[in-house]
Amino acid sequence: MTRVVVALDSFKGSIGAAAAVDAVAHGWREVDPDAVVRSRPMADGGEGTLDAFAAAVPGATRMPVTVRGPHGRDVAASWLLLPDRKGAGASEGTGATGVVELASTSGIELLGAERCPWDADTFGFGQAIAAALDHGVDRLVLGIGSSASTDGGVGLLVALGAAFVDADGRAVAPGARGMAEVAAVDLTGLRPLPPGGAMVLTDVTNPLVGPRGAAAVFGPQKGVTGDEVPVVDAALARLAGAMGGDPAAPGAGAAGGTGFALARWGARLRPGADDVAALIGLDEALADADLVITGEGSFDGQSAAGKVPSLVASRARAAGVSVALVAGRVAPDADTSAFVAVVALAELAGSAEASFADPAPWLRAAGRYLASR
Repeated sequence: MTRVVVALDSFKGSIGAAAAVDAVAHGWREVDPDAVVRSRPMADGGEGTLDAFAAAVPGATRMPVTVRGPHGRDVAASWLLLPDRKGAGASEGTGATGVVELASTSGIELLGAERCPWDADTFGFGQAIAAALDHGVDRLVLGIGSSASTDGGVGLLVALGAAFVDADGRAVAPGARGMAEVAAVDLTGLRPLPPGGAMVLTDVTNPLVGPRGAAAVFGPQKGVTGDEVPVVDAALARLAGAMGGDPAAPGAGAAGGTGFALARWGARLRPGADDVAALIGLDEALADADLVITGEGSFDGQSAAGKVPSLVASRARAAGVSVALVAGRVAPDADTSAFVAVVALAELAGSAEASFADPAPWLRAAGRYLASR
C-alpha cells in the first residue's frame, strides 16, 4: 500500500492550497484507489489560509463571526479553532490556537470590482481577533495576505481597544483618510496578547514607508493613484512616529501597514512555513510516507529561499522520503534537482493561461501522472 503526503502551497490568484491538494489527491486515487493519501495543505497567510488549516488539522472548528467589512458593511466570516496538539500546546488556558484570516474579514476580494483606497480598513480583522481572544485561545496565528486597505493597521488596533484621535481629540475616520488625520495615539486600552503570543503569516518583507513601503508597492493594487502615493506614505510615516515601533522592520509594510500594527502589539512576523508545518503535523505525516508531493503556482530561482516547496523538500529528505513537485509553471532558472519528478501544469494544459484559468483538472491530471510512474 502506497502512502503519499500532498503538501502544496496555494497557487496565488488561481486556486487555494486546500483545493489544490484535494485535486492532486483525487487524481492519485483515480489511478491508485488503495493508496493512503494524507492531505497537508500549507498556508501562506492569504486567501484560503483558514481552508488550509481546516483541511490539515483534525478537530479544527470554524467559529462564525460577523464583522464590519472593508466596505463598511457587515460580513459573515469565521475564525478557526485548532485543538491542542502534543508538542504544540501551551501551559495555560485551553491550549487551543485561533487562526484568523484578514482576507475573509478585511480582504480585497470582499470588494469585488470596487476599490476603496481611502476608506477601507482592517477593523473587521480586529473584530475577528477579538472574538478569538474572547473564546480564550492560548495563541493566535494571523494570516494577513490579500488586504483591501492601507490604514496602517489602525482599524484592527481600534477593534482591540486602542484609540486614535485627530487634532480636535475626535476619533479619526476609518481607513487611510482617518490615518492621515491621526494626531495622538492611546494604546493603554489595547487588549493583551494571549499567553502563547501571536504569529503573523506573511511572505512580504517590505518596510512600512519609502520606495519599497506599503503605499508605494501595494497602494496602487488597492486603488491609490500615483499622485496619492506620497500622501499616503507621509501619513504612514506620521502614524509610525505617533505609535512608536520600527517602520523599517521587514514585513512592517505587509497588508497596508497591518504588519507594523501587529508588531507594535507584540506579535511575531515571520515567513511561518516552519510553524505552519508544526501546527498541521507535517513531520508526523512524513514519518512512514513513500512519497511527498509539494508545489506552488510558480517555481522559480527564488523558490529555494524559504518558500513552501523547499521547506517540504527539506523535511522530506530528513525523513528519507522522495519528493515530487507540481507547479503552475517551472522557470528555466529553477533548481529542480531535489525532486524525483516535476510536473508543470502549463505544459499539461498547453499554456500558462489555460492552467491558471482552470487549474483543478490539470492538478488532477498531475496526480494521475505521478501515481502512474
